[in-house]
Amino acid sequence: MSKLHIKKGDTVQVLAGEDRGKQGRVLSVNAEKQRAIVEGVNMVTKHTKPNAKHPQGGRIQMEAPIHISNLSLLDPKSGKPTRVGYRMEGEKKVRFAKKSGEEI
Repeated sequence: MSKLHIKKGDTVQVLAGEDRGKQGRVLSVNAEKQRAIVEGVNMVTKHTKPNAKHPQGGRIQMEAPIHISNLSLLDPKSGKPTRVGYRMEGEKKVRFAKKSGEEI
């Protein structure tokens, strides 16, 4: 299992697929399957029976996981997609945007 460049709470842009160009916040990451759930991206319709959360039941729109390779982190300075680098600052390992050098 490899280290992922995207974490929960990051703002990302979709690089490939039906939702190409869309941006959103990462809600969760599954490192084992290398997939992430992004807010408002890769929406699917799920049919549910009535339950406590949805007493009416019916069709519910929800986000489906998308592969990490189709996502790129957004540069905090310019708001454009960037690659992620790692560097040591003292004893702490930090991520930074390769485009601007800004710490993430």
